[in-house]
Amino acid sequence: MPKFDAIRPFYDAEVNAALKSVANHPMMKALMNFTFPDQPEEIWMSQLEHTHSIRDFQCNFVYHSIQQVLERSSEGITTSGFEKLDPNTAYLFISNHRDIILDTSLLNCALFEHGLIMTASAIGDNLVQKAFLQVLSRLNRNFLVQRNLPPRELLMASKNLSEYIQRLLRRENRSVWIAQREGRTKDGNDQTQQGVLKMLAMGSNEENLMDYFKKVRIVPISISYEYDPTDALKMPRLLAEANNEKYIKEKNEDFLTLLSGIMGQKKRIHIHVGDVLMSEIDAIKSEFDNTQKQIQALTQVIDSAVIDGYKLWPTNFIAYDLLHKTDTYTDRYTEKEKELFERRLEIRIDEDNPVLLEGFLAMYANPVVNKLKYADAV
Repeated sequence: MPKFDAIRPFYDAEVNAALKSVANHPMMKALMNFTFPDQPEEIWMSQLEHTHSIRDFQCNFVYHSIQQVLERSSEGITTSGFEKLDPNTAYLFISNHRDIILDTSLLNCALFEHGLIMTASAIGDNLVQKAFLQVLSRLNRNFLVQRNLPPRELLMASKNLSEYIQRLLRRENRSVWIAQREGRTKDGNDQTQQGVLKMLAMGSNEENLMDYFKKVRIVPISISYEYDPTDALKMPRLLAEANNEKYIKEKNEDFLTLLSGIMGQKKRIHIHVGDVLMSEIDAIKSEFDNTQKQIQALTQVIDSAVIDGYKLWPTNFIAYDLLHKTDTYTDRYTEKEKELFERRLEIRIDEDNPVLLEGFLAMYANPVVNKLKYADAV
């Protein structure tokens, strides 16, 4: 539909022409050489020329790119909960957000491996300012979240986005991934912004909002990286906030963060799929008749599910003990693991700056704090 043309991915009928338009782009060649290091250029070029759908592009190219990323920058990925999903059902995946590209790419790889519907995924338009990146994102079934608009235009864009997400879920039977908040979590606190749920609700025609949220089948997703490859890059923003200063991004900062997230060391990764929120939504509907209170309650339910499904790594326990100057969790890590973490700390930040030191440690320690808050145990 024309009303969604500014934000939608390519239709399959547009994929081949889009691929041909970028096939000779230096970044596409670099991506393909990275993905198929032992393959002559003419082979993958021929495969691109014969690719006519997003699914084919994702399965034959993107999937293999992500496998190369995992091989070069991680010790592998584990998953849990995917067996609960139905292969013929579309879900609204609401996920914590740590990495610009990998969060949704890794989820799609896992969905593909489990024979499930891959997602259409939200991405901020600020991240695809370069023409090549916009084409690539549309080829990977990303839809745009328009930002930095005047208030009236932003309201209209949000309603349009909400209607598009509803169309994907309810009419096209396409699963959707959206982050629980705008932008990545900078401090390790995975919290759902009410604004995200309010935007999703704009497309609803239901008398009671909870009926709509039940119909779109919300599934909380928890993704955990043992090492955050962009941890040090988040420090300048935290430092500015600590000094009550407005943080201004450097030119190309988003692009550099994107690359660092992809290629930086992550060690182990885990993705957990939570349960479809059904009984929880029924309980909210019966308890509250005020829309605002319903939204607040739903954010808390999603937060609890994300935190409950988050896998804690030795780095989280080490950071907690260092931050709080305790030995509470020494049974959760080895001396070698602690030495490696402390070495990373030494290399990546100025430890003489207390704000940076505390911010870096808190980023890793907060998932432990949140587990204690929501579950009273880790």
